[in-house]
Amino acid sequence: QVQLVESGGGSVQAGGSLTLSCEASGITYRRYYMGWFRQAPGKEREGVACVDRYGLFKYTSSAQGRFTISQYNDDKTLNLQMNSLKPDDTAMYYCAAGDDGDWCSLFRQDYTYWGQGTQVTVSS
Repeated sequence: QVQLVESGGGSVQAGGSLTLSCEASGITYRRYYMGWFRQAPGKEREGVACVDRYGLFKYTSSAQGRFTISQYNDDKTLNLQMNSLKPDDTAMYYCAAGDDGDWCSLFRQDYTYWGQGTQVTVSS
């Protein structure tokens, strides 16, 4: 059974940085694609960044250039380095994993496993 646990959220001022981490158990090396999603109050959960089974990355336009996704420890650790944070980045951030294909997706319906989330709050 795949289990995902996020950490690293917190409160920062605009322009600051945070690094989120996701520890995965039950993961088989190079079997799953993984991603970071976020959900702000009253909004749909949206993709932020993902990495596929071959180590290739995708970012949404809002994350491109500010966020960096990385994977370590035989795919068991997934990080999201977030720089130049804005108040619009305030949300609950979730780690997710899926195995329905080779390439990662920024759509929540393509993921089977989810963590409980970690809150990020950016003040102006």
